[in-house]
Amino acid sequence: MTIRCISPVDGSVYAEREALSREAAEAVTAQAKQAQSAWAARPLEERIALVEAGVARIGEMNDDIVPELAWQMGRPVRYGGEFGGFNERASHMAAIAHEGLAPIEVEDSSAFRRVIKRVPHGVVLVVAPWNYPYMTAINTVAPALIAGNTVVLKHASQTLLVGERMAAAFHEAGVPRDVFQNVFLDHQTTSDLIAAKAFDFVNFTGSVGGGQAMERAAAGTFTGVGLELGGKDPGYVREDADLDAAVDTLIDGAMFNSGQCCCGIERIYVHESLFDAFVEKAVAVVSDYKLGNPLDSETTLGPMAHVRFADEVRAQTAEAVTAGAKAHIDPALFPQDGGAYLMPQILTNVDHSMRLMREESFGPVVGIMPVKNDEEAIALMNDSNFGLTASVWTKDAQRAEAIADQIETGTVFMNRADYLDPGLCWTGCKDTGRGGGLSIIGYHNLTRPKSYHLKKA
Repeated sequence: MTIRCISPVDGSVYAEREALSREAAEAVTAQAKQAQSAWAARPLEERIALVEAGVARIGEMNDDIVPELAWQMGRPVRYGGEFGGFNERASHMAAIAHEGLAPIEVEDSSAFRRVIKRVPHGVVLVVAPWNYPYMTAINTVAPALIAGNTVVLKHASQTLLVGERMAAAFHEAGVPRDVFQNVFLDHQTTSDLIAAKAFDFVNFTGSVGGGQAMERAAAGTFTGVGLELGGKDPGYVREDADLDAAVDTLIDGAMFNSGQCCCGIERIYVHESLFDAFVEKAVAVVSDYKLGNPLDSETTLGPMAHVRFADEVRAQTAEAVTAGAKAHIDPALFPQDGGAYLMPQILTNVDHSMRLMREESFGPVVGIMPVKNDEEAIALMNDSNFGLTASVWTKDAQRAEAIADQIETGTVFMNRADYLDPGLCWTGCKDTGRGGGLSIIGYHNLTRPKSYHLKKA
C-alpha cells in the first residue's frame, strides 16, 4: 500500500511512502523490544543528553522544515514552524526528569528498605497527528525515551516527512536506531500489531473514531492506551473582562493554523453587556486576515490541510446559516476561497441545536452567543461531548477559579487560551480522551510503579 501526502497548497502529491508489510512491521517492534533493556540501563543523564541533542538537531533543520510543513499541511511560513514549542516541551521534560522518575522512599532502616521505583513500560507506540506534527509528537517521544522506553513513531499521512525528520535528527545525535524508529503503517497493520501485544503502551492523538479503533485493538491485551481526541473548546467573556485582550486572544485561538488546533477556540460565550462590542471587534480582526499560499510571507491564513476538512466546515457553516445563524465576514474579502482554501467566518444567532456549536469543526469558524450570567455560561460550556480546555476572561481570579471548578475540561485558562504549558498535565475528559502527557504526570503515565520490599535482617 502506498501512503500519500496530498499537498493542500496545489493538490499535488507532495510525498509518498510504501507502508510496511505485517512481517516488516513485526521486525521493527522486535528490534525495539530487544534494544529496550540496554537503553533503560544507560544512566538517566546520558538518555537526557541524547534526547536534548536530538531536539537541537531538529532546530538546525528548521529552515528546511518550515516550507516543508507549509507544503504538507498548509501553515504559513511567516509563523516559523514549531521549534519554539517543540524545544520548550522537550527541555521542560528533560529538566524535571529526575523529579518525575524519582523513587518514592517509604523506609530505609537497618531492618527494611521499602521503595517504589518507576520503571519503563518497554516499547511505546506514538501515533501523532498532522496539525502540530512536531509538537504533538515530542510530547510523548521525549519523556518516553528519557524514561527508558524505546519508541516507534507513526505519523499521519498528511505529514509523512515529519517522522523521518525526527528519526534522522535523533539518530544523528546518537540515539540508537532501534531505540527510536519511524514507521509507515496502514490502519489495519497498526491495529493488528496492537492486538498482538507488540507494544507495551500506545499514545494516540487524533480523532474520536481513531481513538475508538485504538481501544478496540487493545481490548483484552492490557496494553495501556493514552488518548487525546477531539475538542470543542469554549471561551467565556465575563462582564469585567479586558475586552480588547479577550477579542485578540480568543479570535486568534479560533483562527490560527486555519482553526486546526487541538485546543483551538470553537465557541465563545460573551456577557450580554459586552456582546455587541465583542462581535464588532472580532469581525474587524478577522476581516484583516490574508488568505493565500502559505509559502507567501504576506499570507496570514493558509489552506486547511485537506479539501475534505474544508468541506466539513463549509457544511457546518451552511447548515447553521440555513437554521438562522448570521454570517459576519464578507466573502468578497477572501476571493481565493475554494478547495482547501477556506475563508474565515464568525457566526452569531447560533445555538446548541446546530452542529457548528456541538461537533468539532477544526477550521476557521467560530460561533458567538450572548449569556446573562456565569451560571448560563457554565451550563453552555459543559453542554458538550468534549472536554479539553476552556478559557475564562475576567479580572476576578477567585471567581475564575470557582467557575473553573465547575467546568468539565482537562484544563481551564484565565485570560489566555490555546496554549500548552509543559509544567501542567495535558489531559482531557469525556470524548476528548483519557490519560495525561507532559508534567510529572506524563512521566508517571509512561512508566509503571514497581515496589521493592527488602528485609535486611
